[in-house]
Amino acid sequence: MNDSSKGLHEPGAPTVITRRQRRISLVWLVPIIAALIGLSMLVQAWMMKGPVINITFHTASGLEEGKTLVKYKDVTVGTVTTITLSEDGSRVAATVALDKDAVSLARKDSQFWVVRPRIGIDGVSGVDTLLSGAYISVDRGQSTVPAMEFTGLESPPTVIGDTPGRSFILHTEDLGSLDIGSPVYYRRIQVGRVASYQLGEDGRSVTLRLFVNAPYDRFVTTATRFWNASGVDVSLGADGLKLQTQSIATILAGGVSFGNSPGVTGEPVAADTKYELAKDQQAALAPPDGPSQTVHLVFEQSLRGLTAGAPVQFDGIDLGRVISIKPDYDPVKHRFQSAVGIVIYPQRLGEIMEKLPTSDGDEEDRAAHMLQEMVAHGLRAQARTGNMLTGQLYIALDFIPNTPKVAFDPLRRPLTLPTVSGSFDQLQERFASIVGKIDKMPLDSIARNLDASFANLNKVLKQVDSRVLPQTTQTLRQAQQTIGVAHGMLAEDATLRQSLGQTLQEIQRAARSVRTLTDLLSRYPEAVMRGRPKNATFEATGDPLASTIETPKR
Repeated sequence: MNDSSKGLHEPGAPTVITRRQRRISLVWLVPIIAALIGLSMLVQAWMMKGPVINITFHTASGLEEGKTLVKYKDVTVGTVTTITLSEDGSRVAATVALDKDAVSLARKDSQFWVVRPRIGIDGVSGVDTLLSGAYISVDRGQSTVPAMEFTGLESPPTVIGDTPGRSFILHTEDLGSLDIGSPVYYRRIQVGRVASYQLGEDGRSVTLRLFVNAPYDRFVTTATRFWNASGVDVSLGADGLKLQTQSIATILAGGVSFGNSPGVTGEPVAADTKYELAKDQQAALAPPDGPSQTVHLVFEQSLRGLTAGAPVQFDGIDLGRVISIKPDYDPVKHRFQSAVGIVIYPQRLGEIMEKLPTSDGDEEDRAAHMLQEMVAHGLRAQARTGNMLTGQLYIALDFIPNTPKVAFDPLRRPLTLPTVSGSFDQLQERFASIVGKIDKMPLDSIARNLDASFANLNKVLKQVDSRVLPQTTQTLRQAQQTIGVAHGMLAEDATLRQSLGQTLQEIQRAARSVRTLTDLLSRYPEAVMRGRPKNATFEATGDPLASTIETPKR
């Protein structure tokens, strides 16, 4: 053995132990790979994590933590993570985790609402949620300011933010039967909806915002007029019974319609242009009234059937309306009267105004001068019956022939027009006059005389029935028998009938001879003394005796 090997086995020398190198087991690769995958998922989730927002609702109906989705245009953009009550317990707060690519939805003017099955005027919506469950829908706003707190809508918005079209503002005295979602019509075609409404700051008007879809919004111009087409418009007045409606939907939910006056074209307008909402189509499309003129009327008759708002007509043209009716008393005549206030619009006469005499001054002075000239030519106000069925009256301004002249003060305010009794009242007066004349007739005496005359006539008729008629009947029977006997004799005796015929022929010939002699004497009167002239001629009479007549010779 060498020295080295000896040294190793020497007593007291250290023992060298040689160990093999350990290797990592493949089993540990599985958890390592899983950890790496989990870490990558955490990183990816952190990178994809979007903003967390809070939405408050009145109730949590249909909402579930971890299940209720948030959708934008039917694309899932988030999930409801928690649902809690607000501090005062009046609302429900839903915490929503949005995806990273939905950051643009968290804007200040974005709107959120819960989609549930709903039944309304427009039909049934949200039917798909019966199987998939309710979800939160979002309408992205136009603002660039981000927000994390939102108040959810209890019903879907009428107009979605990116819907093509424009909004317009309407002002009206009251809302009527209009509501959010009420349809907007153009030529009876639905082209939009009422988006919202609010009471005016002064509390005397209502402002509506309606949305007109494209491309119909281009028909809204400077000449466009809007009117309320809600429900069923039934009016019973001096013009008769009127019934108008736009569609069945407007009967239930109201509606607005718009259009242009015939022959009028307008220029395009911008969004949010303001308009006035008229009460009906007739008022909306009527030509501009221009300045008004208040006129006072005094009638010495009952005006039952005349109401405020009744038309004032001149030659068939609606010139204004009645604004007030109240009783009055004339201390001079000691009679009660009816004071009527009317408002007229002279510009409704159109081109006629240019032909009427006017004066310098303001509109009121010119109208007063015009009325003064017309009153001088017989212009009077008259209450006439517009509808015999309803008894409604209207005020007619007309020229009455042969009417007494009255004074008219153009400086008095308000202007006072003279009046005359209505045609119906005149008819009543004539009827009363006729009734008075009939009352003066001795009807009782006439009736008694008629009764006596009829009694005498009855007696005469009875005598005729009892005496004359039987004798007359007997005489007619005898005449009938005589005629029958004569007819039988003529039918049975042929010789008698032949002799009768010959006798009639002889009578005819004798008559012709007499006619010929008469003709001769009328032409030659001297033939009675001198005889017939040699050159005497006769017309052919067909009588063989005419040629044999000879006159005596001297």
